[in-house]
Formats: sequence, structure tokens, C-alpha cells
Amino acid sequence: MTSQFEKYQDLAQALPKATSTWNMYGAGVDNIGKNNQPELFEVPEPAANQLLVRVDAVGLCFSDVKLINQGSSHPKLYNRDLTKEPTRLGHEATLTVVKVGDELSGQFKVGERYAMQPDIYQNGKSTAYGYTVPGGLTQYHLIGPEILDTDAGSCLLKVSEELGFAEAALLEPWGCVWASYTQRRRLEPKQGGVMWIVGQADDDTVYGFSKGLSSPAKVILTNVPENLQVLAQSQAQQVIIRNDITVENLEQAVNEYTDGLGFDDVVVLAPKSAKALTTIAKYVARRGTMNMVGKQPLDGLVDADVGRLHYDYVAFIGNSGVDIADSYGEQRNRCDLRKDGFAVFVGAGGPMGQMHVQRAIELKDGPRKVVVTDINDQRLAEIEARFASLTEANNCELVTYNPTNSDTPLPELVKQMTQGEGADDVVVCVPNAQIMAESATFMKDDGMLVLFAGVPNGTLAPVDFSSVYLSNAQYTGTSGLTIDDQTVVMNNTVAGNIAPAICVAAIGGMKVAKDGIQAMIDAKYPGKILIFPHLEDLPLLGLDELAEKLPEVAAALGKGNTWNKQAEKALFDNYFKELA
Repeated sequence: MTSQFEKYQDLAQALPKATSTWNMYGAGVDNIGKNNQPELFEVPEPAANQLLVRVDAVGLCFSDVKLINQGSSHPKLYNRDLTKEPTRLGHEATLTVVKVGDELSGQFKVGERYAMQPDIYQNGKSTAYGYTVPGGLTQYHLIGPEILDTDAGSCLLKVSEELGFAEAALLEPWGCVWASYTQRRRLEPKQGGVMWIVGQADDDTVYGFSKGLSSPAKVILTNVPENLQVLAQSQAQQVIIRNDITVENLEQAVNEYTDGLGFDDVVVLAPKSAKALTTIAKYVARRGTMNMVGKQPLDGLVDADVGRLHYDYVAFIGNSGVDIADSYGEQRNRCDLRKDGFAVFVGAGGPMGQMHVQRAIELKDGPRKVVVTDINDQRLAEIEARFASLTEANNCELVTYNPTNSDTPLPELVKQMTQGEGADDVVVCVPNAQIMAESATFMKDDGMLVLFAGVPNGTLAPVDFSSVYLSNAQYTGTSGLTIDDQTVVMNNTVAGNIAPAICVAAIGGMKVAKDGIQAMIDAKYPGKILIFPHLEDLPLLGLDELAEKLPEVAAALGKGNTWNKQAEKALFDNYFKELA
């Protein structure tokens, strides 16, 4: 006998005339829907260059709060009048193709399943599904060139049939997490770029530059030793000697040589002044590098722009030798968690933080001890219960810590647990510059600080840059993802290396999607809230409520009451009765 779940997957039900939709007409939760209810719109017919898709599952994401708060002033809405042209939340979506326009018949087939890659660029302009392009909080919608014909091609990822709807929808947030540990920084001198090399007038070190000096179109030298001048003049495409450039007139030089965009590559020889480096770092271009080469520590901490670390992928690198080129390259500059290391995840009690923790626990050759901090005891208790079987299976120790009810500050705790060495890796999941600065104080000299949460560009935090060139410390951050990141997550899911849906803490149907948004804002559930648009009357339920409300579904949950494909099947088979 065919189950309800199989009927749903096979599109056995007749296509309805109307689609239930939560449009957003302005700032604030009150402007989602009409009269606190979803609206019914006619299911549209696709044009020749469009697909009609069914939305199967949508994850609610806290990043939508900025859109909810700002409405039309959100940067991705470009001041559009939402009262006349509403948008729709729901960028973590998985879809099934229902109808195919004539022009797309050779590319897509009815019944194919896809996950959305929402970070879209059209002719260089940043847009996004769930923002500029209305998202997945509807049952059916059209997809056309705005998603299928972008600067990166199609933003649909074909989903393996082995994945459940929840797993497919969560490829997007998981892709963002995975991207945090891939190399987004440029780590070689830019081909055709502008490089500035600045030294100290009293430095007589004989520097080398074994590779990369011929890449920039222009190399500007300021107070560098004579041998390096000779080397540059023999290898570089164009050399300009400007010994009059100082931190006081640096902006003028940046405007003159880079049209105000910043130097693509900066090399600072024998750095001494933290204040000078703070100024110099401001004038590194987006995706630029600042390479520090020296043997003595700075005279203090550098006020690093932690916003640019996250959003602009600026690379701060260095070495303590004499070959400037030794600082570059992926082999020297790691981006993933250290094997058998000690990792701390700061403010990681929320859904995205939990994904970071889960990845660390399940990572082959990952850390052996993981510390998770949060100010919410319920979240920490949920993490301990949810990940208990994973830590045991992966020979990893998990420790939770709430700074609000501990007499031991986190930096001191980490030092105690590492015999004074500090953490190999620190991942910051809260957008707070003070916490970011503190987190840098308890990592090893050669540790890595990952800024997953973003703060605005221009947000400064005091950081020890001496450790970058003396000990090869790494400071990294990432924003967004690519379809390749989602593909890696999908492949790892199919291979059994990760279980993306473990982060799900609550489920609900279409009618309670708005309640789910408010619950997300209020942090009511210790994990992800997942909406199934076609289970219209499913109430908003925490997984811990399923034993009482939906016992058949609760019985199918995994260890630690975790969501999986079996629970999803039980949900459709036992709840979605109208598919008979």
C-alpha cells in the first residue's frame, strides 16, 4: 500500500487552485500576512522561461530579523515599497518541480527536487531569495531568470532522493557553516593589482621575495632596504619609490594609486607600532592581504576591523623570517579546525552555533575536546542531550559553559583546561566586538579565530597581531555561501558523515508560520524551527512535545529525540490525512 508520504513525494495529489502564502508588507512581524493570517492566491501558470514549484519545507532563520526590523530600508530591498510590491521570507527552502515552461523542458523535469541557493548576484547586483526575490513561505510559486539565470548560473541545487525534506532545506544554513572552514581569503599577491611595501628607515635586513613579486601591475616602495629595491626593480612590472608616504598622508596615496579602493596587497616590514598597523589595515582593499614580516612584537594591540574580517575577507598574514613570500599560500594559512585540538564555540547555543558544534564533533580528524558557551541553560542542556551519542561515537569530549552562572571567567577556564596553552580554535557565533576581542585572548599563539557572526564594517576590536607573524595565528571570517558549499554538505549527508536535521527543535504547518517567526525571535526553542507548508493545520510543536501530541512521530525520532527522515515520513503518514 502506498503511504501518504510516498503519495506526497510522487505528486499524486491534484494541484490545488490556490496557494497559501505569508507575504510581508512592511517592517515588523505585524506586517507579515493579512489580519494575522496567510493569504490565498491563485496558483500561477509558468511562462515559457519559468518553473512552477511546490515548497516542501522551510527553515526559519534568525538573519531574517534584520529584514523584519528594517522592512523597505533593508539593503537587499533597495527601498522598494512593500505595500505595493511585498516580499516573502523563507530563504532556507527545498522545492519540487510541478510544471516546466516550454523553454526549460530540456533542463528540468516534473518531480525533480531542488534546494535553493539564496545568495544571488544579477549583473553584479546583490539580490537574494527570501529578500529581493520573494521566498519560500508559500505552498507554490514561480521560478524564472531571477534564479535560473544569475551571474553564477542557476541557483537551484538538485537534491539527492536520499535526503528528507528537512535535510534538503537545511543545506543552506549548513552550507554557511561549512563555508566558514573553507579558504575564502586570497593568499597570493593579486595578479595585476597594486602592492605597497613599507619598511623602517633603520632596518638593514636583507629580505627576499621568492615568488609573487611579478604579479602586481604596480609596486610602491616606502623606506625599504636597498637590496629589496634592487630586487623589486628586477622582478616587478612597475616600481614606484615613495619614501614620503606616512600613516598621516596614507589616504592621499591610496586615492592616488587605487582610486580610493585600497591596496590589493600591503607588506609591512619589521612592524613596530600597533597604532600604525591599525591605520594601514584600513586601507587594504576588499579581499586584500596585509603581510607582516618581522621578529619583534608590536608595542600593543591592533584595533582590527572585525566587520571587514567577516564581510570583506581581508587576510592578515605574516612570518618571522626574511622571505616575504613565505607568508602566502594555503599550506601556511589553515582554515579548518585542528586535528585532535581544543575548540571553543562562543555563543553557540542557537541553531547555527549548534551546527558548528555538530560539525566539529563529527569531523574526521577534528578536535578531541569541544567547549560550547551560551547564556541560556536550556540551550546548553539541549546540546548535551542532543549530541551525547555523537560525542561518544566520535571519541570527542563536550563541555558546556554559561558565563552568567560561573565564578570562573571563560579565558581563565580555557587556560585551566589547556594547562595554560589556550585553545587551538575559537569560533565566535555572536555579533559582539567585545566578545570577539576577548575570544582572541584565550587562543594559542598559533591558534585560529573564526568570526562567524558579522558586525558592521568599521567595528574595531583590539587584537594581538604580533602572533600573526611571530606564531602564524589565523584570523578569519566568512559571509554567505555558494552552491558548491551546499553540494559538499549534501554529499557528506548522503555518505553518512553528518546528519543535518539534528538541529531541528520544532516543527509546524503553514498556518503557524508567523507564530514560528515570533518563536524564533523569542528564542523559544533550542534549535531550528521547520515549517512544512503543505501540512497546513500542523500546530507549532517542540520535538519534546511530540510524545504527547504526535506519539507515532515521536517514536520515529533518532537518539536524543532528534529529527530524521523516518520522523518526517511518520509525520506525513499520520498527520497529513487529507491526501487519501
